Amino acid sequence: MEMARAPAPASSRPRTVEAIYKDFAARRDGLVRALTSDVDDFYDFCDPDKENLCLYGNPDGSWEVALPAEEVPPELPEPALGINFARNGMHRRDWLSLVAVHSDSWLLSVAFFFAAPLSANERKRLFSLINDHPNVYESMVARKHSSGKSRHSSKPKQRREDVHPKNSRAVARGTEEDDDEEEDEEHSETFCGSCGGIYSASEFWIGCDICERWFHGKCVRITPAKAEHIKHYKCPDCSSSKKIRQ
Repeated sequence: MEMARAPAPASSRPRTVEAIYKDFAARRDGLVRALTSDVDDFYDFCDPDKENLCLYGNPDGSWEVALPAEEVPPELPEPALGINFARNGMHRRDWLSLVAVHSDSWLLSVAFFFAAPLSANERKRLFSLINDHPNVYESMVARKHSSGKSRHSSKPKQRREDVHPKNSRAVARGTEEDDDEEEDEEHSETFCGSCGGIYSASEFWIGCDICERWFHGKCVRITPAKAEHIKHYKCPDCSSSKKIRQ
């Protein structure tokens, strides 16, 4: 996994909207797998003592950690360089989130590199197809939420009358600090759906009843007092999606 990548043959490059979309979807699936089900292997490959490494999603749906292409300029846009160097200098979940965001940027750059010869309407259709997918970051966060350590844990679901169980400062801080430590551990893989920050019992959080993602109250402008009057909370994304459909 440390060898430099060879350029893709020109004849194998996708040239139609459907072919480019298929290429994008396969590369995306590989990156999602690297950051979810294969995350331990991915983490081990990104040894900070090695040279500059990149995470690639391949057209066959696989992923690999490898050195960047040697050609200058490269045959395709390159992903973020040196992801391994920051691995030990950041919290694991923060580092994975950063890699996910860079991976999303790379996927779009590759897709629109292939799409450059297409017409404006074709590129618009391609983006519409791409946008029907949750991106890599969203997929990683959704995987964390479905692990049983957030909404489906033994803690309250932060909805209806229990809309503020994560608000330790305004509500739950009157007990012992051990309670906060246990809650931090239980929600250790919960990310803010807005900023990507990790759950902390010292901050107020609120969960969306539609997409079931969690958010810092400050990120969605919801205070503990305001939350007490909300029976069914919809995050900004779900609210805007409903308006578009109408």
